Amino acid sequence: MGGLMSYFKSLFGQREIRILILGLDGAGKTTVLYQLQVGEAVTTIPTIGFNVETVTYKNLKFQCWDLGGQASIRPYWRCYYANTDAIIYVVDSADHARMGISKQELVHMLEEEELKSAVIVVLANKQDLPQAMSVADVHKALGLDALKNRTFQIFKTSAKNNEGLEPVMEWLVNALKVAQ
Repeated sequence: MGGLMSYFKSLFGQREIRILILGLDGAGKTTVLYQLQVGEAVTTIPTIGFNVETVTYKNLKFQCWDLGGQASIRPYWRCYYANTDAIIYVVDSADHARMGISKQELVHMLEEEELKSAVIVVLANKQDLPQAMSVADVHKALGLDALKNRTFQIFKTSAKNNEGLEPVMEWLVNALKVAQ
């Protein structure tokens, strides 16, 4: 076990890995954050500004920034882009009407120079709802095929039920190892 720990320390150094959790309002970003941190769903209210928490996964520390997703707050996302290692982009799979807006925000964000090397994880969240789009449909609606030169993956999740988040973190740890 000590060998594994020293491997990760040499890989990532002592710094915390910086993750931004982004997406439209109501997508489930705060629920994702607190499932990752404390392993349970918490009652949330719309995030005005941000929540920042340290999440430990397999002895690695992630500094997770959950930024509010309201239209009036989204222009300020860029203030947090510096030194970001990964983005968890949360999409409400049941919100068919705003999928186009979600795509626009994702595309706009990925054009930013400060995020060129960030690993991208897309969560097709709220899969527990009967009207949720499939992962394939979310992938298509967001135009993820256009991400040719980016390290990314899409996952089926239900943050409320803590479903699908373990594979997200496994993939993220491995993708960050490769990106370092």
